[in-house]
Amino acid sequence: MSFRAGFEETWRAVLTSRTLVSTMLLAVVLYAFYYPAPYAHETAQRVPVLVVDQEDSGLTREVLRDLAATRGVRIVDTVADMPSATARMRAGEADGIILLSRGVTRSLLTGAPGGGVGVWVKAAYLLRASAIGEGVSAALAGAAEHRLGSAARAFGLRTPVRVIQEPLFNTSAGYKDYVFPAVASVILQQTLLFGVATFFAGRREQGAPPMRRAAFFGAWAAMTLLGVFAGFFYFGFIFWLQDVPRGGNVPALLLTVPLFAAAVAALGLFLGGLFDRSERAMAVLVPTSVPLFFLTGSAWPLDQMPAWLAALAHLVPSTLAVHIFVPLNQMGARLSDVAGMTMLLAGEVLLYGALAGWLLTRRSDTNPR
Repeated sequence: MSFRAGFEETWRAVLTSRTLVSTMLLAVVLYAFYYPAPYAHETAQRVPVLVVDQEDSGLTREVLRDLAATRGVRIVDTVADMPSATARMRAGEADGIILLSRGVTRSLLTGAPGGGVGVWVKAAYLLRASAIGEGVSAALAGAAEHRLGSAARAFGLRTPVRVIQEPLFNTSAGYKDYVFPAVASVILQQTLLFGVATFFAGRREQGAPPMRRAAFFGAWAAMTLLGVFAGFFYFGFIFWLQDVPRGGNVPALLLTVPLFAAAVAALGLFLGGLFDRSERAMAVLVPTSVPLFFLTGSAWPLDQMPAWLAALAHLVPSTLAVHIFVPLNQMGARLSDVAGMTMLLAGEVLLYGALAGWLLTRRSDTNPR
């Protein structure tokens, strides 16, 4: 079988198989809208909190007014003491407790110890905890600026310096804009990997003979092209539609996206040749999605992982892809900035391509197809 015949047969098999169409085409489109949907608001809003105001002073009341005006926090009630607030939070009435202790005004105005602000949150909801903390910080900063600014002007001093924070790349400081660009690489890998492995495991299940080398390269090229289409669909149309921050180094993407698709397709070819049934391939590979996301370094930095685990992570195309595509798409990086990861990705293309070629074409001289 020639290169062209292998290419065309692979595309025909994909387009005529309900399983492959669902896995490699429909799933790509579905996840592009399904995954970002829960994070459309970007940040947690109206998080319910209980307040314990032990001082009940003008400053603490000002803080609570400012806090109630923020989008991130919704004050459910003001409670007399911490035990009552803790009991109500455990009962599910709120996700956090804000304590304004006695002496907080004196501490804020003079710097004397003894007073302060405490925040207790349910640790299961990190985004909500962050929203509560940001709301309290903003309210305290506003009250402090108002009080200290008035005092400073009374003595003929300048207003205290204001610190303005401007996000550099994730301009909305939202969760979707942070996580979706990284998850996109995992989605692109897994949908392509599942489909390729399922297809070639099914081929083995049907007793198909080994492929000629030309047919193997044709099949690999067909699967790679499918991955390239999916990659540019995400990095072009979907990132624009979802309003994800994007710099768009298109020339660099024209090189790196095909490399990524080729590496994933080659890995899928190799794994598919190891499984004896298509169902087994899917059953084994589906549970890997979450661990592979953590191995990208998006949830926890790679350099803070054990050395052996970080090295293992670099054998996965999606890990390299995150460290290539996020800088190129969101951070305005040049190709030279991601040259190291790109070289590793090219190495994976050669490694997995050689393994897949050896596995799927051996004995081709005795029983060609």
